[in-house]
Amino acid sequence: MGTSKYKHLFEPIQLGKVLFRNRIFSSPQDYPGLTSSRFLTEEAAYFYERKALGGFASVCVGDMMIDPEAGRSHTFQMRGLDLLAKVNLTRVSTGITRHGAVAAIELCHAGQNVNPQLMSDFKGFVYGPSDGMRPDGVEIRAMNDEQIEQLIMLYAQAAAFARQCGYSMITLHGGHGWQIAQFISPRDNKRKDKWGGSLENRMRFPLAVIEAIRKKIGYAVPIDFRLSGTEYLPDGYDIDEGIRIAKALDGKVDIIHVSVGHHENDSASMRTHPTMFLEDGCNVKYAAEIKKHVKTTVSTVGALTNPEMMEEIIASGQADIVVLGRQTLADPDLPLKARLGLEEEITPCLRCFNCFSTSTVGGVFYCSVNPEIGREQASMNAAPPLHQKTVLVVGGGVGGMQAALTAAERGHKVILCEKTARLGGALLCEEKVPFKANLSLYLKRQALKVTKAPIELHLNTEVTPENVKSFKPDVIIAALGARPLLPPIKGINGRNVVGAEEVYYRPEIVGQTAVIMGGGLVGLELGVFLAQKGHNITVVEMMDSTIASPPQGDTSERMSGFFDIPNGHPLVHGVALREELKKLPNIQICVSTKALEVTDKGLVVEDATGKRTIEADTVIYAIGQKPLHEEAQALSDCAPEFYQIGDCVTPRNIYEAVSVAYQIAMDIGRF
Repeated sequence: MGTSKYKHLFEPIQLGKVLFRNRIFSSPQDYPGLTSSRFLTEEAAYFYERKALGGFASVCVGDMMIDPEAGRSHTFQMRGLDLLAKVNLTRVSTGITRHGAVAAIELCHAGQNVNPQLMSDFKGFVYGPSDGMRPDGVEIRAMNDEQIEQLIMLYAQAAAFARQCGYSMITLHGGHGWQIAQFISPRDNKRKDKWGGSLENRMRFPLAVIEAIRKKIGYAVPIDFRLSGTEYLPDGYDIDEGIRIAKALDGKVDIIHVSVGHHENDSASMRTHPTMFLEDGCNVKYAAEIKKHVKTTVSTVGALTNPEMMEEIIASGQADIVVLGRQTLADPDLPLKARLGLEEEITPCLRCFNCFSTSTVGGVFYCSVNPEIGREQASMNAAPPLHQKTVLVVGGGVGGMQAALTAAERGHKVILCEKTARLGGALLCEEKVPFKANLSLYLKRQALKVTKAPIELHLNTEVTPENVKSFKPDVIIAALGARPLLPPIKGINGRNVVGAEEVYYRPEIVGQTAVIMGGGLVGLELGVFLAQKGHNITVVEMMDSTIASPPQGDTSERMSGFFDIPNGHPLVHGVALREELKKLPNIQICVSTKALEVTDKGLVVEDATGKRTIEADTVIYAIGQKPLHEEAQALSDCAPEFYQIGDCVTPRNIYEAVSVAYQIAMDIGRF
């Protein structure tokens, strides 16, 4: 189809003396996998290069700390302004630019939100624009003029250093509550001197930083200024102030990069990084408002996955550039696929926060739907298999489809058998859930890829030890899945009892009031789904742990019980769930509560206060899954090679199923 469908999206744009090949930019992303000295690794070069290979016009390296010892907020932030970092930074920029993309780098400082544990000389206080006290009890001391001028010079020196390392655009992080934003925001800046008070004075620091950078590197290199159009805080500034801030930047920078939110507040942070509960492009309206008032190029970011929406954003004048974050992980080839008219092959970001969770806990980005992420170097340099084999994949869920697709890409003869009439597996039950729209799209597109690939597909086909030989497989990959567990309590077979899976398929069978047994991911998301439809919901959970506990100081009785979701739960998605639950007055969470019996009136439970009945029209069980291990194991002797993946081994999340399926398929053919 070519670019005619997206003529605005693929129109080049020149900023300064730098030409960008299209209007699709990759947002600043840090790379958590650093060396022990906090330098970028060789693997980092592949991480950023993969996006450039996929067609992004600009790829931005995030979190280059201008003060590597006193400016960090978290562990995985690279050192900047260090000659020993030059080789690593240059390798990364080269990996980006050799594919035709512009290498950009983000300059950042945590300011008063620095992590004291990461400071080599913490003296009991941190510096910020004004005197004050952080919520964690750490004292904030106002910087003097000399310290402010020194900080301005650090930004300029960092920009010059980045230029030496091959970066052709400088992104200044002036949003989300970081150091520059602290000077801009009247919430943080209470100064009475030339650096605070009026908007003109509050903008003095960022404008001085911009001027210092211009003096160091000139006007040929564009400056991208990232700001929060609104802080999304009760005591923060709104879009009207965001417009005034943008007008003060107008003509001083090359891009006004409009984000929203604040990293120090969960609710605001879930707008910066939109959750699955928010609509696609939910933050575009803020960029659109700002663009009405400035002549400078404006970019927008947040929950953008659809090229048609991106084209409309630019064509309608809401923004000049679209900036993608997590979507670059889900499918780094999005620009190239859109340009070639292959939109139906774009893998959408689920907004499940698996990438955030794995990087927070383990220091590596892993994407639920793209198994290449976190393994870019191995994937880009993978050798072809030594031997071509006949691979039989049994089960067409997310793991089975990924195994079949990867094995086919590797040149094997692939046969995929699914016992039902559709590909997608157990997750098909959620396709009517509004906040799972991207999951439904992902399943449809994976199924479409299977039909277009050289894969022999058999639907309505159950594979047994008796008929498996007809396929003559060299390799069997069993991806049979699991079935819901039935709680072993009295009355569980009652007419008012139903499983979560059936409820997702037929929500109309649920009465006005319902109680859900099981507070794992399935139970909580089902509770949100039903509460959004107007049902009164109680979720009962035996555990009493609190990984998703509310913020300190929230004494709301309704919100007093949040609990750990079992292994496999994306950590950051727990924050998103909590924020969504806070919006729903018709859902109650009961932890440390044991289900004893189902009666006609509802569910009999026991907690610290004793036994009681939670009255409900419908009782729903969502306590876990039983792997179809025996059914899978029955096929183990039917081919020379046999592998089990996904829920038929242990119930897992999408990431684990897809990741293992991909790697097993990659390994086939070594012998």
